[in-house]
Amino acid sequence: MQEETARSAIDTFISAFNASDDSYVTALLSQALTSDVIFWGPLGRSEGIEAVERFVLDIRRHPAGTGTMVRCSAVDMPDEWARYQWVFTTPDGGPRLAGTDVVHLRRSLIDQVIVFAGEIEPSAS
Repeated sequence: MQEETARSAIDTFISAFNASDDSYVTALLSQALTSDVIFWGPLGRSEGIEAVERFVLDIRRHPAGTGTMVRCSAVDMPDEWARYQWVFTTPDGGPRLAGTDVVHLRRSLIDQVIVFAGEIEPSAS
């Protein structure tokens, strides 16, 4: 049951990267994250949905064009923390970023996100 709850929150979080319009990003993040979420990203620690929104919008505005973020593994939830792998690919085989996120849930919402991004590589055609 916990893995199902984690998977739902994670997939909603990922859907913010793929929203049809930037104006939907905050609404999607609000469905997945607590308002006081702690985000550990490539540039350090930040707090709040607004901080995560800035990160998501930066990824969405990749110079190679709007890309797609997908979860590419099952959600593994051994204890209170869940982890999953993801991949972000830009159009026309542009740069690909892959990584693993670890999230902590509180009351069915993500209250901490730790992003472990891998190297950017061209996607395999």
